[in-house]
Amino acid sequence: MELDYTKTTEKTFDEAVSEVQEEITKVGMRVLYVHDVQKSLVEKGFARDPFKIIEFCNAKFADEFLNKDIKIGLFLPCKINVYTKDGQTIISGMRPIVLSHFFPKSDLGERPKEIDQLIQGIINNAK
Repeated sequence: MELDYTKTTEKTFDEAVSEVQEEITKVGMRVLYVHDVQKSLVEKGFARDPFKIIEFCNAKFADEFLNKDIKIGLFLPCKINVYTKDGQTIISGMRPIVLSHFFPKSDLGERPKEIDQLIQGIINNAK
């Protein structure tokens, strides 16, 4: 089982960031914050190619998971990374299906698979 779902896109970095945010809202989730990792590291004197972390959430899903095990909060909110590597723009998200491995005693049902499909759809539609 893969930890991530990652795709390369022909879009520019900025286009990919914008598309990911649009796709997140289309599936009924909300963008909470966009971390500009490149900017933060450059301000500290470290060179970094473009890299943004887009944090997003659906309150209903978050509440369900936290009711199952409060430590699932360590994995919240969901994140999709957009970055450049070797001149290519890459979109990558963590797969919620891995949660069952970290929380085997919590009955998470089908929700991780459902959210995994949403994240894959966001990435596929944004690329």
